[in-house]
Amino acid sequence: MANKGNRTGRRTANARGGKGNGKGYTAVAKRRAAVQKPKPKPKRAKKKSQKQRRGPVGWLLALFAWFFRLIWRLMWKGALVVGLISGAAIWYFHSTLPEYDTLLDARTRGSVTMLDRNGEVFAWRGKQFGGNITTDTVAPVLKNAVVATEDKRFYRHFGVSPRGIASAIRINMREGRGPLSGHGGSTITQQVAKLICMGVPYDKDTWETEREYEADCRVGSLWRKIKEMHYAVAMEVAYSKDEILTIYLNRAFLGAGAHGFEAGAQRYFNKSAAQVNAPEAAMLAGLLVAPSRYAPTNNLERSQARAATVLKLMREQGYISSADESVAAAAPAILSRAAEARAGGYFADWVMERGPGFLTRDTTEDVIVKTTFDQRIQTAAEEALQAVLDEKLKEGSEAQAAIVVMSADGAVRAMVGGRKFKGVAGTFNRAVMAKRQTGSSFKPFVYATALDLGWRFDDVVQDAPLTINIPGSGPWSPKNYTRDFRGEVSLTEALTWSLNIPAVRVSEAVGREHVRTVAETFGIESDLATGPALALGTSESSLLEMTGAYAGILNGGSAVRPYGLIELRLLGDDVPLMDQVGGMRDRVIAPIAAKQLVYMMHQVVEAGSGRRAKLPGRDAAGKTGTTQAARDAWFLGFTADYVAGVWMGYDDNTSLTGVTGGGMPAEIWHEVMARVHEGLPARPLSMINPAEFQRPPQAATPVANTPRQPRRGNVIDNILRDIFGSYG
Repeated sequence: MANKGNRTGRRTANARGGKGNGKGYTAVAKRRAAVQKPKPKPKRAKKKSQKQRRGPVGWLLALFAWFFRLIWRLMWKGALVVGLISGAAIWYFHSTLPEYDTLLDARTRGSVTMLDRNGEVFAWRGKQFGGNITTDTVAPVLKNAVVATEDKRFYRHFGVSPRGIASAIRINMREGRGPLSGHGGSTITQQVAKLICMGVPYDKDTWETEREYEADCRVGSLWRKIKEMHYAVAMEVAYSKDEILTIYLNRAFLGAGAHGFEAGAQRYFNKSAAQVNAPEAAMLAGLLVAPSRYAPTNNLERSQARAATVLKLMREQGYISSADESVAAAAPAILSRAAEARAGGYFADWVMERGPGFLTRDTTEDVIVKTTFDQRIQTAAEEALQAVLDEKLKEGSEAQAAIVVMSADGAVRAMVGGRKFKGVAGTFNRAVMAKRQTGSSFKPFVYATALDLGWRFDDVVQDAPLTINIPGSGPWSPKNYTRDFRGEVSLTEALTWSLNIPAVRVSEAVGREHVRTVAETFGIESDLATGPALALGTSESSLLEMTGAYAGILNGGSAVRPYGLIELRLLGDDVPLMDQVGGMRDRVIAPIAAKQLVYMMHQVVEAGSGRRAKLPGRDAAGKTGTTQAARDAWFLGFTADYVAGVWMGYDDNTSLTGVTGGGMPAEIWHEVMARVHEGLPARPLSMINPAEFQRPPQAATPVANTPRQPRRGNVIDNILRDIFGSYG
């Protein structure tokens, strides 16, 4: 038993893994050893066999997996860095944003709104701003039109629209442009960020002009686009959607100097943005893509076509029904009367130049200017000019013309500074800026001088050959236009037939300096000739000056200063900063001399060189003028109500072919004045009646032939005439 027990003990020890007599493990021990201590060699052999079986495809897949894991690690780490940077940028921009209502109007310059003599708006200058509006105060159809046109997902995105950017890139590349050139896919929020230049204020030390500042704000680049996106997101955090849209409605440029939809509605339709209908709202919204190109004042049909596209977008997005679209398309928006006429461009520019710069050209305030302008008369002048030129002027001719109409006190009612050729709108105002020889239209001032010195309308002067020796130049012999001589003629006849030799004789008789003084006092401020040719209008003057001088003849002999500004005040103020009652100045010649001169000029129209200007049933007086080589042709004249001047010529001083002052200029004058006086009762001119104007007994000698000596009259006589208002 003991031995058996010993054997049994040895087996038990072997079974537990103990060592017996130095020979191998039992089966159980072997299984436990295999489980507890795995051998590494078989696994290494297995791994080696897998590598051997991988092959080229396996290598490529492994390489791709490695790159994918690397890129993924870089992407999420890079995204984290970019996210942190973007968040910091958005936080920074958010901290710099002001209250939204301070961003509604950030113009550095103000605007000038011009009213005509009846108080109606006819022109705008500067940056027009109609006043603050909100999404609640504008017409809902206008708000919807803007969103439908510019950013249909405006109320759903967070300031940036990835879908819109991708669409814009696709369109740009399809059209052959760079991905960031052309369409930008900007949201309304991004556009607002650009409008406010992403918080960079205008600094005159950095940019020479505000235009350069605005251009710099619109420069497109990848960096600018990235910055714009972050700024837009910051705005979305700081402001509500309606506040952002409100900024946009107030800041967007809509062409013709209008900034904001209130200004645009006033500019084009003469109504508030709260009152516009669907066609008008669509036209305004359509301007956003290209304000100057689609401005209805430039091309109404193109603007209406763009508005039709906006209406289609509104219908597709559910803002209007198909029936609404059809009704709006059938009755497209039209311009207000002032916008349609585009009246007073030259006049408005002239007023801006004549007014105080700090309240007109360089104003930082919104200014209201009431003027002497008459839209009816302006339209009459423009239409009359076009009618005559269409009928009389050779097709393709580049001859220019200018017109000024004013009242007897110098109040300018209309101004045409030149013809506008097709597609070209010049800014050179020939009525004011062009200085041209006046020709025979200067002669009334020669006779005004003689009449004021005591000569009479029926005094006679020799129309015979005349030679004057001019020191330093030699002999000079004036000639009549007809190259003949009429012998003894009255002053009235000499002016009626526009004879040159009698005008020179009278000028030399009364003294050139006297003639120069009278002309200058009447308002001809240009340098006047010093030689005897002064009487023939060899000096240069502007049409505005000449018309103003003729107004002095009409009003009885007192000089006037042409004016256009009546009152100037700041927007919202009732008390004007400045005003002007009239343009009357000092008396130049006696009333009786003026009445005689008016009669003489009346004969020019009735029977002389200005017959084509005659107005049936209405008194008119005037004078023609044609310069050497027919480079300039004039007609200036007046009725009891208005004075008008017409000039024709070429800008390069080319000679006119077949045109004299008594021809086309007189016809233009007639057509202008006929339209201007429509509906006005005929009033007689203040002039003498020759049959009742008796010669004083002491002045019976009828002929005045002696040069350089006035026939009669002196300073004392002039004073007496001023006191008693009559002669002799």
